[in-house]
Amino acid sequence: MAVTEGYTEGRVARRIEQKTKKVPSDWFLWAAGASILLSLGLKQANRDEDSYFVGQWAPTLLILGLYNKLVKQHGSDEVER
Repeated sequence: MAVTEGYTEGRVARRIEQKTKKVPSDWFLWAAGASILLSLGLKQANRDEDSYFVGQWAPTLLILGLYNKLVKQHGSDEVER
């Protein structure tokens, strides 16, 4: 991962990352799975629009889980290490 020399992460980003890296990564996977199952249930109940809305949570949760994993492995700012 390339880091621009002299660049440091902002205060807000550092604080958010300090909090989110404490969350177990598998929580995001379980939440994404739950949103898929809830979406399927809503679809079975003929609540199509609700089903589509809830089904779209899964990719967002998986991306947040990936971000969480990257922060745990690489930190938010390699310059400060």
